[in-house]
Amino acid sequence: MTSSAHPKRREWRDAAIAAADTAARFITYEAMSHRTLAWEEKSATDFVSRVDVGAEERIRDMITSRIPGIRIVGEELSADARPDEGLVAIVDPLDGTTNFLHGFPNYCVSICIALDGVPQAGVVHDVARGGVLHATAGDGAFVDSSRLQVSTTTTPARALIGTGIPFKDVSQADLYLRQLRRLMPIISGVRRAGSAALDLSDVARGRFDGFWELFLNPWDLAAGVLLVREAGGRVTDLEGRDARLTSGPIVASNGMLHDWFLGMLNEGEGTTTVPAPDPA
Repeated sequence: MTSSAHPKRREWRDAAIAAADTAARFITYEAMSHRTLAWEEKSATDFVSRVDVGAEERIRDMITSRIPGIRIVGEELSADARPDEGLVAIVDPLDGTTNFLHGFPNYCVSICIALDGVPQAGVVHDVARGGVLHATAGDGAFVDSSRLQVSTTTTPARALIGTGIPFKDVSQADLYLRQLRRLMPIISGVRRAGSAALDLSDVARGRFDGFWELFLNPWDLAAGVLLVREAGGRVTDLEGRDARLTSGPIVASNGMLHDWFLGMLNEGEGTTTVPAPDPA
């Protein structure tokens, strides 16, 4: 048990698993009629439906009934609440809404229980494909009952990297494309599937060797950050500082590729390039 691990973290995890399951059942039912759902615009390229709101309401009701005094920081109902003060549940009720609305099977429920900005329990329920990923501080990460471990890839040429495209803020597109161009000739592939919580989960599972996105909100990243760390990986910002549960850029990896990955992302952007690791 680490010094930052709270004695109730496993109780909080169980509450988050139950809440995520309730939301996942609701989403699964609604998926049968996704083609008839009304889309509401949060911005020109960002959408929400009654399913997002209904899932968050179900999560809120269950979490607050099982964890007295907790606050909800949720994408749909309380996006302005602070994620780094007190006991909070940081909730994305449907990460991958656009995928869901198109019937593309890559969306999930993501819940992180944090205390004063320190993640204590994280749950990512893969609704479309199945599997509940969960972690508690100092106890490791699991999918259902199987322990997770990040990949052992040390050679960039063999690395598969996940990413998120800056579709909401196109002012970052030039930086993103420069980063992508530097990586593409060197690694084995880049994937953009549309759910940051599942992308981070795939780093924890060893499916991706790394992942980066130039801007994520707390509910996009919180549970995934804990999963990656507890599976043996590393998550930072672009400057190499440990990721916080606030909005900003995210760089995740298996740890062994992390310094090289940061170097490639920052090369020519005013920072020092980090050499590639020696193959194991």
